[in-house]
Amino acid sequence: MNDHVAIAPSILYFGTPVALLTTENADGSPNITPMSSAWALGEVVVLGLARSGHGARNLTSRPDLVINLPGPGQWAAVERLAPLTGADPVPEHKRDRFRHEPDKFAAAGLRPQPAELVRPPRIAECPLQLEARAAAIRERAGFLVIEADVLRVHCAPELVVPGTQHVDPAKWSPLIYNFRHYFGLGEQLGHSFRSETPAIASGGHGQGPAPVPDQPCRLRADGDHYVHDQPRDEPGRLAVGRRQVGDHR
Repeated sequence: MNDHVAIAPSILYFGTPVALLTTENADGSPNITPMSSAWALGEVVVLGLARSGHGARNLTSRPDLVINLPGPGQWAAVERLAPLTGADPVPEHKRDRFRHEPDKFAAAGLRPQPAELVRPPRIAECPLQLEARAAAIRERAGFLVIEADVLRVHCAPELVVPGTQHVDPAKWSPLIYNFRHYFGLGEQLGHSFRSETPAIASGGHGQGPAPVPDQPCRLRADGDHYVHDQPRDEPGRLAVGRRQVGDHR
């Protein structure tokens, strides 16, 4: 059971959340970039994008963006975006599988929603939306490593623990990209000793005051986690069990 074999996989997407980045094109129109190389530390989200991608080029000259986090129900829209590029002409290395699409919102069946602090729009269908601004960009091995400062967080009201600014981990399920297949979460396996939201039981959370719809949340750093101010909370914690909702070969 403890034996392992050395392998050389072509990709290392070992189960990471999908994000849809909205950026601004040179003509002021929005672009959507599907990606799955993102992680949060304090009030910074670190993004990894191919240097040749249209979204990466947008961010080098126009640093505003929104990090939209879809749920499992949006997997088909994400996949509709996958073969599209905002670049015109299409870069030579992409021409065998990608096509130019100037209106990615329409192509994916998604709706733009105005942001409050940045220029690109949010994606209305995404339950979590992080308005942000690229503060540092570094190049490594053909990729851009982008440190984005989060300015405001928007959460679907049904995902907020009533009477708080906590994301309810019993209700929030990110879309997981697992070796180019799409998954949602399975049942909770446990919770961190640092969690400030109730443990998930079969009956869910108790009733409380209704949350304020679309209330922006301020976040701050607490060690290695992303937490809310007044009261503190970590974001919805990911369970390990998953259920497949689609595939991406």
